[in-house]
Amino acid sequence: MLIDKMTSYEFKKAMFLYSGALREMNTKIQIINEEFALKQKTNPIEHIKSRLKTPESIIAKLVRRGYQPTFENALKYVDDIAGIRIICAFTKDIYILADIINSQSDITVLRVKDYIANPKENGYRSYHMLVDVPVFMSDEMSKARVEIQIRTIAMDFWASLEHKMRYKFESQIPENLNFDLLECAEIVSYLDEKMLLLNNEIEKYKV
Repeated sequence: MLIDKMTSYEFKKAMFLYSGALREMNTKIQIINEEFALKQKTNPIEHIKSRLKTPESIIAKLVRRGYQPTFENALKYVDDIAGIRIICAFTKDIYILADIINSQSDITVLRVKDYIANPKENGYRSYHMLVDVPVFMSDEMSKARVEIQIRTIAMDFWASLEHKMRYKFESQIPENLNFDLLECAEIVSYLDEKMLLLNNEIEKYKV
């Protein structure tokens, strides 16, 4: 069982690799943001959040998906042990950042899910990338998977509220609240479009 291996060397090494991959990706993203500030005098990234799943959270996810909570299954089936969330001001910045990340020679993009172009049924919008990140140690190079979520401020606000509601009602959100949540998702999408158009108009007046 995974719970029995939380203190094992193998588990600690795996978590060390995931932690290293997070730091590598954080550094890359910070450099990209600073380069934008230097070249274009703009910062596409509002802020960055990163986290490692706890062993308890990994076990819960495996059980929910019908897998035995073993160390091997955790590495095989849980893609978001290491996660980074990038918050942007505008939708266009999401795709710019995704293209830049995809072009990094040492990063391997394993999977992309565009929930902006194709929102989930509940209205969830975000851009997800699963990437392999190299971690260089004293005597070897290993890779670890990192899930990257890129979304606007408005999308992140909506997702935070949806997560709170799902936790509160144990994923059984009342129908009336689900309807209101979906309506809010449409408002968020409209707001993002209007804010982008407004920003584009403002850019025209730059000296």
